[in-house]
Amino acid sequence: METMLRSVALSGYFDVTRRVGLNPVELAKQVGIDATALASPDERISAAAACRLLELTAEQASCSTFALQMAETRQKFGTGVVNVLLAHKRTLREVLLATAEYRHLLNEALAVFVEDAGATVTIREEMVVEPGTPTNQAIELAVGVLARHSSALLGEHWKPRSVHFVHRGPASLTFHRRFFGCPLEFGSDFNGFVCATADLDYPNPAADPELVRYAESLADALNVSGADTTPLEVRKAIYLLLPLEQATVECVASHLHMSVRTMQRQLEVAQTSFSRLVEEVRGELAVRYMSNPRYPIGRVAALLGYSQQGSFTNWFSGRFGETPRDWRRSHPK
Repeated sequence: METMLRSVALSGYFDVTRRVGLNPVELAKQVGIDATALASPDERISAAAACRLLELTAEQASCSTFALQMAETRQKFGTGVVNVLLAHKRTLREVLLATAEYRHLLNEALAVFVEDAGATVTIREEMVVEPGTPTNQAIELAVGVLARHSSALLGEHWKPRSVHFVHRGPASLTFHRRFFGCPLEFGSDFNGFVCATADLDYPNPAADPELVRYAESLADALNVSGADTTPLEVRKAIYLLLPLEQATVECVASHLHMSVRTMQRQLEVAQTSFSRLVEEVRGELAVRYMSNPRYPIGRVAALLGYSQQGSFTNWFSGRFGETPRDWRRSHPK
């Protein structure tokens, strides 16, 4: 089943594309997106096509900050019932939880996970689409929008300690530094933010529990997902949890708020299995991490769930037909 998102996720695309001197309608056509659908906030479009559109536009405009310029147009939460309930949640933590709960009404490809570590929290974001789809600009858009929404919610109390991206940074970081206002780390092992726990739990001055309950009553009727979405949701959870050594069948089922038995049954109906999905995601993440020369092979092994580098080497050789060292030599960056 193709992963979809609502075109409102690309809000600002037309304005920024015209600003950089390109024709948004023609570019959308090149990646197979109907521009009329792109202009209608509630239309559903292919997430992979949306990722390709952002990369194509940034490349043709020679503008590495294209997606962040789109994010900069987001002054506050948008319109629509889900955005109303997000804007009036009591804390940023509740906003993030609701974003995950109502993902089918926002962006099916986006996975969000909050990792608590005492006085700090890590907010991780992953864009899970078909393997080989370029996602750098889409990730920067997602992280940028989260920063804008967090700032709109908390004002001066939104003070992230650092922002992280898996991909390499552009030649100039001037725009990124101004946009985020905190230390940047490119070539990281995750996309997202590290911030103080207190930031996530600081009261939202615009919180309105009654309005949230009303919005939820409307959104719940629309937020319907079938068993055929389970493989995608499991893949997204594995992407988030595997580098944390938490991608067990029990942890993934708990993350998705279902029993292990139900999850496995739904995967079986979809003609796949938990172990097969772990293997697929591990292979995709192996390419990601091995492509980063900053990562020693031992660290890559740990991020993929192997406590012994020898075990990782055996797995990698079996999957890719050469040892990790040989693979790096034949795939220079």
